[in-house]
Amino acid sequence: MRIPFTKAHAAGNDFLLTWVNEALGGDRPAVARAICNRHTGIGADGWILISPAPFGEKAYNAAIQLFNSDGSSAELSGNGTRCVGAFLADVGLVEGEFRIQTGAGIKGLKLLSRSGLLFMLEMNMGWHCFPEGTSVTLDLPSGAREATIVDVGNPQCAVPVNDFNFDWASGGAEIEGLPRFPQRTNVSFVRRVDEHTLDVRFYERGAGATISSGTGATGAVAAAIHLGLVSSPVTVLTAAGPLELRVEAEEIYLTGPAQIIGGGEFYL
Repeated sequence: MRIPFTKAHAAGNDFLLTWVNEALGGDRPAVARAICNRHTGIGADGWILISPAPFGEKAYNAAIQLFNSDGSSAELSGNGTRCVGAFLADVGLVEGEFRIQTGAGIKGLKLLSRSGLLFMLEMNMGWHCFPEGTSVTLDLPSGAREATIVDVGNPQCAVPVNDFNFDWASGGAEIEGLPRFPQRTNVSFVRRVDEHTLDVRFYERGAGATISSGTGATGAVAAAIHLGLVSSPVTVLTAAGPLELRVEAEEIYLTGPAQIIGGGEFYL
């Protein structure tokens, strides 16, 4: 079985993109694990299947299904959706403002600029909510941690820290699988730099430690504003570079790059 793909990354968070009609048949979670494997596959944080909108559909331009590198499904990826936006713009299906149907609903995007295969896009990450019991104390083998639980279309757990001089990736793995989170959770470790800047590290559900995360950055900003640590607009410093976020009418808008870096076929 041969699976065509385009590879793109958004601030270092990398994804493999395939038209859904070119990935018919087979066990898709197993395919995701195989194609995303960084040693025996192509390598990526996730695999995204893209469907063009049906003829006459006005609500959205394309729909996507996202699989994490461990084969699990995810509702939303801010970086992954921007990668899809770059792909759709490159093949000529969208321009200016457009919409993508995700597992967390329809998300609006705006193409701000393009230089070759490097695109700058703004994405409306939507309304964020704080479930009951937002502020919690997590009892971990490594010690207790205060955290804020946020829903930004997928589950987020933001943990304020003073520095990153600890094994935060192991801490993220501990938090991801706590019984408190029966569907597992994404984890961000958040350090306040100043009123408009956060430094964040990410441990993503189903993918592990990543150098960037769009939904993780959104959850971190929502939590930090909720805690009074920062105010909009906010620059989120990631290991792969900054992401810009602002709040407007209770919705968070994320601006960042997405770059197409290659393509080919994966032999399953």
